[in-house]
Amino acid sequence: MGSVEVRAEGGNLVDVFSRDIAPVVSVEAGDVVTVESLDCAGHRERQRVPGEERPRVFPGRRGHCLTGPIAVRGAKPGMVLAVHFEEITPAEWGWTAAAGKDNWLMRRLRVAEEERTWLLWELDGETGTDQHGHRVRLAPFLGVVGMPPAEPGEHSTIPPRAEGGGNIDCRELVAGSTLYLPVTVPDAMLLLGDGHARQGDGEVGGTAIECGMTTRVRLDLVVDRPAPGIHAETPGGLVTFGFDADLNEATATALGAMVDWLQIERALDRPSALALASTTVDLRITQVANETWGVHAVLPTGVLR
Repeated sequence: MGSVEVRAEGGNLVDVFSRDIAPVVSVEAGDVVTVESLDCAGHRERQRVPGEERPRVFPGRRGHCLTGPIAVRGAKPGMVLAVHFEEITPAEWGWTAAAGKDNWLMRRLRVAEEERTWLLWELDGETGTDQHGHRVRLAPFLGVVGMPPAEPGEHSTIPPRAEGGGNIDCRELVAGSTLYLPVTVPDAMLLLGDGHARQGDGEVGGTAIECGMTTRVRLDLVVDRPAPGIHAETPGGLVTFGFDADLNEATATALGAMVDWLQIERALDRPSALALASTTVDLRITQVANETWGVHAVLPTGVLR
């Protein structure tokens, strides 16, 4: 098993998904990769006051500032890429912004025309403290983990996708988790970034505590999994996902995948698996901010004995 580092610098950074972008490193299945990423906005320097404009990697950025692509030799469509998050360490500062953005949710919350509001966080690895003295316990994870669509050309990093992943924004994916992504293109071409030091389910204001991150992952290839689509094993439980412009469809996809998982793991017929899910599984809104609804179903650790 090999080990390699990828720094957040120069040609290692992109702001779109594309199968046509050359990889910055190629690894074997089973290798460990330590990936440095900047915050989603690609700040080269930290903010000194909340909301301050500082130099960025992509001044006219089209999406998240991401690190990669990382090629996994031998990966091909039909396989599943297992991303094992071994260690996730946030940078020393982060930011959160809300309001001042014209979309349906901000209009509904009556803040679309309000001035953009910023929190500037000092991060010590365990806690975050903003300029008002609010303190929160950190639970860091990456918002974007994914592969490009199979279609050629450039694709936005903003919406999550049912295959290949992307901007999943699920706070369950902390260190100790494994995320399973259906491979979309040869060699996977994985991108990582959009570090979140902490986020609530839903990412309701549109941002979390956005920060740079150093993430150590082990990358494996698997073929047979008990759940279809994107799913995860986390310290908090088993997780399945649904992504769609229609909240009902996203919900049904996440729940349907969990029922599939229970059927196989517990040797149940489908109605019995659904009945068991009704007593044990939690449905959560992953995020509301990314043009596509995200829903995840969680079977909490230890709920079934």
